[in-house]
Amino acid sequence: MKQISRFSHLGELSDKDYFRIALSVDCVIFGFEDDELKVLVIKCNIKEYKGKWSLLGDLVRPDEDLEGASYRILKERTGLDDVYLEQVQTFGKVNRHPAGRVITIANFSLVNIKDHQLKLSDNELHWHPVNDISEMAFDHKEILSTCLERLREKVADHPVVFNLLPKKFSLRELQSLYESILNIKLDRRNFRKKFFMMDWLVDLDELEQDVPHRPGKLYKFNQAKFGRKPKKVS
Repeated sequence: MKQISRFSHLGELSDKDYFRIALSVDCVIFGFEDDELKVLVIKCNIKEYKGKWSLLGDLVRPDEDLEGASYRILKERTGLDDVYLEQVQTFGKVNRHPAGRVITIANFSLVNIKDHQLKLSDNELHWHPVNDISEMAFDHKEILSTCLERLREKVADHPVVFNLLPKKFSLRELQSLYESILNIKLDRRNFRKKFFMMDWLVDLDELEQDVPHRPGKLYKFNQAKFGRKPKKVS
């Protein structure tokens, strides 16, 4: 007698068919440079999307979990293994990958470009302004937009932005960062008043050096208020 699959009500599929779905991880790696929010992208080498920008990602290996795969990708591409990483959403449209059914877990990561000079050589891997990206391979533009929206939701009440700044920064740099993330112009006076009220900053009693404008006071993140600089959130 032919064995009836417990999935038979869904058609002529066997149990093995359901284990042919691949799982991947895509990382939206944000950075801040030249007063612009940027994302680390690479040229896609799959023929269907040849020449288009894509996010950094890979299939999850049989011997690793999702978090391990995410940090492996970050380590391989950036050389960093202790950066802010947050899982955002699962993307699983049936035809999102030309090679077959691939479900991906999207994460965003925050990297300080100034303190971490990355070796950007493979497939034109580079930091690209977020606002200049209109089209990407696969569904990566949707993933990028979703992760950017999550970042915008967090910056008002969580000190995650300090992962994008050097250890010492000016209020001008801080405001420029917020404006680049939120894509709006902020009132200088109200912005500074809000931050001083939140007690997120420590005045270093130092001034900027070698800047083309009037030197501003330098600050650092108030780690004592939060225990440590915010890193990983799963």
